[in-house]
Amino acid sequence: MNDHPQAGSATILATSRGRGWRGLEAELLRIPPGRTHIAGTPYHRLGIHVGRPVRAQCRCDGREHRRLQKHGDIDVVPAGLDGFWEDDGECMILRLKINKDLFNQAAIDLGRDPAEAMAPKFQLRDQRLEAIAWALKAELEADEPSDHLYADTLATALALRLVEAGSGSSRPADAGRALSPRQKRILTDYIEDNLDALLSLAELAGLAGLSLSHLKTQFRNSFGIPPHQYVMQRRVSRAEALIRTSGLPLSQIALAAGFAHQSHMANSMKRLLGISPGTIARLVN
Repeated sequence: MNDHPQAGSATILATSRGRGWRGLEAELLRIPPGRTHIAGTPYHRLGIHVGRPVRAQCRCDGREHRRLQKHGDIDVVPAGLDGFWEDDGECMILRLKINKDLFNQAAIDLGRDPAEAMAPKFQLRDQRLEAIAWALKAELEADEPSDHLYADTLATALALRLVEAGSGSSRPADAGRALSPRQKRILTDYIEDNLDALLSLAELAGLAGLSLSHLKTQFRNSFGIPPHQYVMQRRVSRAEALIRTSGLPLSQIALAAGFAHQSHMANSMKRLLGISPGTIARLVN
């Protein structure tokens, strides 16, 4: 499986470029049969095989691997490592590029030495890594992408799981901890005051004085849901209140509540409330 093809050798079916993702890039690629040299990169990379099996061979890290590459098989290649990949037929891969700073912070949060936490792995099977990868693939293919916070959450979860998969650990040191009352107040007030802005996990973590992974764990322990779901619920509540009280056009209400556009608001409200903005507006009138 070729997870970093040379320019012109692959067809990009979907990409995260231009979506404002932080710490992670993703591409869904169609790879032609043949052999490709993969130069070392400044980021860690994963290649997840999608679809029908192909017979594959790779030479990387001084080792040679021959295998039948199947749906969900994962190659993990650390930054700076090059190699050769060869497939006997056309295949599709989900290529993920992980920022080293994000990975290193995840390792530190889990009590691991970042220098020892990343190692090459080939044809890895890990259900939790696969679940995150398929969620990222769904985001790439979605007609209407989710909030930026969702991509941040998936990137952090991916980095943490990569560290865990390399160590056999699956529980962060602060798994049972929650936010302090002061941290909760700071975060809820800030989110409420900035619902119409682009919010990021890094921004919220800085306000709480936590790392990304600790914020992810402690926020869920405090509110019962991850940050991106909490923000979406608050945006839907803000939109419903504005529809009922403001008399503004729905397109303006969508932007005021932090949605990318009116259809984003409509889909979110129907998913969470079971009713469309137009129906609420007609009931009010």
